[in-house]
Amino acid sequence: MSIGFTLELTTKSTFQNYLFFIFKYKIIFNLTFMNIQIIGTKKCKETQKAERFFKERRIQFHFRDLTEKGLAKGELDNITRVIPLDDLIDRESKRFNDRGMQYKVFDIEEELLSDPHLFKTPIVRNERLVTVGYKPEVWKEWLKE
Repeated sequence: MSIGFTLELTTKSTFQNYLFFIFKYKIIFNLTFMNIQIIGTKKCKETQKAERFFKERRIQFHFRDLTEKGLAKGELDNITRVIPLDDLIDRESKRFNDRGMQYKVFDIEEELLSDPHLFKTPIVRNERLVTVGYKPEVWKEWLKE
């Protein structure tokens, strides 16, 4: 996103103010226009830590609760462009074990779409970038860009 403006420079101090404005503008808009989406459940401790990470840095995010609504096929396809399906399913979850899935042969995509509690959480999206799990070191890199 680019925003155009004109500024008439008449003195050296005005130029310094201009540079300060640009620096301040870059910081404000880098943080404001990040499109962060956190996908998880309200009870998940890792998801809560992810929310806290972005709140502490005053970065707005959209929270998507998997208990209320699962992911659509298109959303899952966008995520799997970055993260393999096998990394998205939580093979250590209670739901996975309760359903006896460790003994079954199944289509991962189909199971994830039908039962969103099988996802590893949190899934954090920033435009086309995606992480699974609590990854503050990756998110800090996003903030630098």
